Amino acid sequence: MSATGTTGRAGKTARSGARTARNSDTWRNWAGNVTASPSGVATPASTEELAAVVRVAAREGVPVKAVGTGHSFTTVAATDGLLVRPDRLVGLRALDRAAGTVTVAAGTPLWQLNETLSAHGLSLTNMGDIMAQTVAGAVSTGTHGTGRESASLAAQIAALELVTADGSVVRCAPGGPPEEAALFAAARLGLGALGVISAVTFRVEPEFLLTAREEPMTLDRVLGDFEQLVLDNEHFEFYWFPHTRHCNTKRNNRSPGPAAPLGRFGGWVEDELLSNGAFQALCSVGRAVPAAVPGLARIAGGALSARTYTDIPYKVFTSPRRVRFLEMEYAVERAAAPEVLRELEAVVERSGFAVSFPVEVRTAPADDIPLSTASGRDTAYIAVHMYRGTPHREYFTAVERIMVAHGGRPHWGKLHSRDAGFLAGVYPRFGEFTAVRDRWDPDRVFGNDYLRRVLGD
Repeated sequence: MSATGTTGRAGKTARSGARTARNSDTWRNWAGNVTASPSGVATPASTEELAAVVRVAAREGVPVKAVGTGHSFTTVAATDGLLVRPDRLVGLRALDRAAGTVTVAAGTPLWQLNETLSAHGLSLTNMGDIMAQTVAGAVSTGTHGTGRESASLAAQIAALELVTADGSVVRCAPGGPPEEAALFAAARLGLGALGVISAVTFRVEPEFLLTAREEPMTLDRVLGDFEQLVLDNEHFEFYWFPHTRHCNTKRNNRSPGPAAPLGRFGGWVEDELLSNGAFQALCSVGRAVPAAVPGLARIAGGALSARTYTDIPYKVFTSPRRVRFLEMEYAVERAAAPEVLRELEAVVERSGFAVSFPVEVRTAPADDIPLSTASGRDTAYIAVHMYRGTPHREYFTAVERIMVAHGGRPHWGKLHSRDAGFLAGVYPRFGEFTAVRDRWDPDRVFGNDYLRRVLGD
């Protein structure tokens, strides 16, 4: 298909310049648990091409969804309409040192953003623990790291450019016209329901150093000291290995230097061999022989030793994740985290579940984003995982029951069964978001089954 040729239900855009073709392949997400068969796929290379594609699709009544690298476990990006892939919508748009901002195209992967920023001596304040996602996909589903004063990517957005349901290009930021300011406030974490993001402007700062201290602790110690560990460190997180008392903690704090990165061999042993290679083997054995999982968990929980290193932020915040899994994550009030984890431990032991993956716990300060899982409250994130191909429904259902009882909010990109009726009760600004949606996409051009469930129709 040439750059100007088009086919498919939304394919009458011969002069748009966007590559649009009838889709012959099934789209799959990273974990392999979500598939979609779109009627067409578009790969615009500019905001103008994206706008032209959306205009035609809207005129023809074809739903539009943008997809990133597929790291969500939900069907948030699935569609039987036109799938927009941002593969060519990448790269640096602008860098303003005086304002402390950088603007990148929506399809730019986070690893590329981090490398670009580092090349200019700049950094995001915080980030999640992987960097394979596109910037638009990451912010739209609420990707976050852990932090006392900062956590989510969406909270670091200074401005957005997006294509709305009629094909208009809107550049919005705080302090703009009221309707556009409301759009910005909601679209920072918009689930793709308000438009297709074409560019993101992040607030950045001069690059700094972080010292990471990774240390095994017992579960009792971590839960007993949880609040103090959060308050004493800029970034605190831990992993608990079910069926054991083992936890691995990680404390990241700013450092004057000098840099002392992990040695190539030491980093490879911990991150590639133990965290990916050997762990993959343990998970495979556990899937084949579930009764072996508790013993394997004790091996995995005891394998990682204490280590300290100092490096630039993205090399400390992120790490490779090659073992594929399914995940559920809920956000609860931070003060409730120890009780929730004790309940989770009791359920795992009482039920006989064979859980080979550690439970991940992170924190975030309250923010002002309507659909942020940290909206209006200091938050602890509790994430459970199961190795891909291992039965997970009973475990996830039991976990979700605990989270719901504590007023938990599910991560938008991770497995959950909640609907709009429940979510309206745990998000005080839920109605504010749906009102913005009604204003900017009344015909639900960007709708799909997932949005109908979680936002209502």
